[in-house]
Amino acid sequence: MAEKNERQPARVDFRPGRGGPMNARVNGEKPKAMLPTLARLFRYIGRSRIVVIAVVLLTVTVTILEIYGPKLQQQAIDTFSLVKNADGTSRLTVDFDLLVKKLITLVAINLAAGLISFASGRMGARLAQKTVYLMRRELFEKITRLPIGYTDTHKHGDIMSRMTNDVDNVSTAISQSLTTLISALLTLIGSLVMMLSYSWIMTVVAMVTIPLTVFVSSRLAKFMRKYYVANQVLLGRLNGQVEESVTGYRTVVAYGREDAEVGKFGGISSEYRKSSIKARVWGSVMGPVMNFLGNLQYVLIAATGGYLFLNGRLESVGAIQAMLQYSKHFTRPINMIANQYASVLTALAGAERLFEMLDSKEETDEGRLTVSPEDIRGDIEFKNVDFGYIPEKPVLKDLNLSIKAGQKIAIVGATGSGKTTVVNLLTRFYETDGGRITIDGYDITDLPIETLRNTIAIVLQDTVLFSDTIRNNIKYGKPDAGDEAVRAAAHTANADSFIDRLPDGYDTQLTESGGNLSAGQRQLLSISRAVLADPRILILDEATSSVDTRTEMHIQQAMVALMKNRTSLIIAHRLSTIRDADVIVVLRGGRIVESGSHEELLAAGGEYYSLYRNQFAGIAT
Repeated sequence: MAEKNERQPARVDFRPGRGGPMNARVNGEKPKAMLPTLARLFRYIGRSRIVVIAVVLLTVTVTILEIYGPKLQQQAIDTFSLVKNADGTSRLTVDFDLLVKKLITLVAINLAAGLISFASGRMGARLAQKTVYLMRRELFEKITRLPIGYTDTHKHGDIMSRMTNDVDNVSTAISQSLTTLISALLTLIGSLVMMLSYSWIMTVVAMVTIPLTVFVSSRLAKFMRKYYVANQVLLGRLNGQVEESVTGYRTVVAYGREDAEVGKFGGISSEYRKSSIKARVWGSVMGPVMNFLGNLQYVLIAATGGYLFLNGRLESVGAIQAMLQYSKHFTRPINMIANQYASVLTALAGAERLFEMLDSKEETDEGRLTVSPEDIRGDIEFKNVDFGYIPEKPVLKDLNLSIKAGQKIAIVGATGSGKTTVVNLLTRFYETDGGRITIDGYDITDLPIETLRNTIAIVLQDTVLFSDTIRNNIKYGKPDAGDEAVRAAAHTANADSFIDRLPDGYDTQLTESGGNLSAGQRQLLSISRAVLADPRILILDEATSSVDTRTEMHIQQAMVALMKNRTSLIIAHRLSTIRDADVIVVLRGGRIVESGSHEELLAAGGEYYSLYRNQFAGIAT
């Protein structure tokens, strides 16, 4: 089965439950235009201005409290002092009152910082969810306004990924990265100011290990990147293999390919296991390396502080402890920013994909005529219509077709001749490249799309049912219909016989795509839906292709009553279903080559005659 490389989240941790400071350098999807995307994302965030201000104020407050903590620790340590006695000995003295005050203040500050951090986290989560709620709602509304051509030319999995993975990445970045980056920047500045206030020499010493950290992490990132990239590729192949095997399980079983699929999965899984081991082994190097550099910084600061204190160039022992704490505060934001960098890049890349869809051209609706569906009679005319899904490969060429109200027109032809394209253009799923299509003399581009599509009911070859009750599926095109109308529609389509046999009848809950019904039963429900819609124009695109011969006969009988006084277009491969059509149109290569009644076309001995003979007599021409 073909492999699918599904897009995976880009963030990678080097150790279980932890992120490395060069996380972003190892793996991260980058946006194409960072600044415009960031600015547009901030416009969404800015819609919750009060929450944003609250998050920023709370984050600033927590950061100030945390920066002030080491200063209090220094003051608490400095309550201890050595006092020389008269005999030359020394004794330790403690200012207990001051010590207790400082400790109580320290506890109060830590408690307040914890509570404010909790509040900040809550507000950040609220901000993230409000923002992604707006984005997801706009995105879904956008999807409903996109032309059919968009969903035909974009992978459905990719569209789903934008609605889920990309939005979730944005949510994570807003709820975590926003406050983290603000806190990191303030902590970095505050710690640097406090360190300089104690000793510029110790500050320089504390920064010695930072370039070393960046250099080592960059080299490790460059070395390990290939393993993490390979992991994502293999994981995509693994997911694609599982998806295709599950989706095509009936085919796998029917052809006895279970062992082959297991073997294929095992091969990919084995590659992924080996690659993951290498990635984890090399990724685990980051922990010891960073610990070593952190300890090296600690030793250098402690040694320098001791030397300066002994030489009278540092005010107290507590100042050494404060410098050690501030050095941790200073290096921690660098690691925090590096850790969040990958998340931010991934979120911006996801936001860019969301904005790309939001900026996609919507289905045009220039119709300004005030015509209601009840006013439509059903005269249809195609005038010199040209169309191609790909510009250089036309499907319809100078098509001219006239259909009178109440006529039953059948369109036949070989696969690829343009039969379904006629329906796509009439319903404005696609726009013509040339020519025009009219209904009752009105150009369909002048009719509001809602009016046009409420005038038409269509039964497709691929039945579409929703995870809802049978009753609601039948009422989908006419939600205000009563139960009697629903039953009458099901009776007309000969669907009531199997519905009444179900334990819950019309309240039977359908699974995804109506999977708990047979193909024929699903088609009957689709026809019932069209019956209830009571359209002026009816389109049957291979409507009986999924039912057996006996069911087809029942449907044919129902269709005779349904198509009475309605303009009907029937697309069919089974020529037996269109014998009583008023006019049969034969398409070949996007052009009409024949038209007439069933008897007339057989007598002509042309294209239709060949199709008929091949289907019923098996005689090659």
